[in-house]
Parts: sequence; C-alpha cells; structure tokens
Amino acid sequence: MILTQLLARLQAWLRYRRNVEILSRLTDRELADIGLNRGSIGEAARRVANA
Repeated sequence: MILTQLLARLQAWLRYRRNVEILSRLTDRELADIGLNRGSIGEAARRVANA
C-alpha cells in the first residue's frame, strides 16, 4: 500500500515536471492564447498532473 502511494506520487511528479517543461517552451503569446502566463505555469501543470 505504501509502495503504491509512493509510485502514484512519483508518477504525478513526473507528469508535473513534463507539463512544466512543455509549457515553458511556449512563447508568451502562445501561453496567452490558452489563458496562461509565465507565473501560472506551475499551478496549471500541478492541476493537470493531479487530475
């Protein structure tokens, strides 16, 4: 059970990091097109990773 929880957290963290990397590559205009700015990348990535 503990191992399952650790694996789930690791997977969520890996999804978060990947999302941050992808969103960080976008231009400011591209981010604005999807309703984000540089300051909201972390929050958006976290929301999606934990969904």
